[in-house]
Amino acid sequence: MSETFEELYAQQLKDVFKTQAQQQIEEGADALASSHAYAEQGKPEFTLAFLLLVDLPDDEKRELLARSYERRAALSEKKAQQLDIQFHRSFPLIKMEAQKDRQVARSIREGK
Repeated sequence: MSETFEELYAQQLKDVFKTQAQQQIEEGADALASSHAYAEQGKPEFTLAFLLLVDLPDDEKRELLARSYERRAALSEKKAQQLDIQFHRSFPLIKMEAQKDRQVARSIREGK
């Protein structure tokens, strides 16, 4: 039997993100809307924190978390391009991190 979303990812999340998500929910934030907003901003840690607090099927949670990593990768690559232009040199470490984020997104979709 495959592991649940919580079993796979809950232990990876730092307490600071859990605490922030819980505080925002206590202040009236909607967990699902917040997880979507953070995914769109490319913030997978916050996305995960809210996904652990919302009742959704695991495949939907995985897809949203994967999208968050992909969005962060896209934003990182855009930033690297801007820096390339601004400083007339490449920033390979930023591009490498974007590649890692895309690989993480693929792994999440595979349930790993």
